[in-house]
Amino acid sequence: MDRLLLWIAQGTWLGRVPKAPGTAGTLGGFPLTALLLWPGNFWAYLAGCILLIPISAHICEHAERILGEKDPPSVVLDEIIAIPICFLGIFALMEFNGPSQPTLIAITEIQNWGAWALAAFALFRLFDIWKPGPIDTIQKLPNGWGVIMDDVLAGAVVCIILGVTFY
Repeated sequence: MDRLLLWIAQGTWLGRVPKAPGTAGTLGGFPLTALLLWPGNFWAYLAGCILLIPISAHICEHAERILGEKDPPSVVLDEIIAIPICFLGIFALMEFNGPSQPTLIAITEIQNWGAWALAAFALFRLFDIWKPGPIDTIQKLPNGWGVIMDDVLAGAVVCIILGVTFY
């Protein structure tokens, strides 16, 4: 069971990239975003984002114990789950202000979607590395919560920035 939890916490092989495993883990958030979009329902997407937070905290707590290290660099599940959060603002606007609910097809029809994805990636990495204000403070939480909550908060900041800009 420990090997499976560590494999998940390390984003399969993404966390074992020798240089910049956090950046590699961030890229792993895009397939997760697509998976959460698959049902084509904003509420399912939101529920998935919310449910992944405590599940990830539990997995990351086990990974810290297995590796004997606080917030090990190879643990990238926190980056992976934060990327879908970055898009919540845009997807909420799609759901409530039209033109359609967020689906894989609908997002590819957004003008300059690649630029929005690149902006989410770049802004998230900026806030995850820089850790301004409460993003830095919140990572002091105990257990696996400290591992993931700084990334969740960075994703929430990016969500607001992208949502306001998209609007």
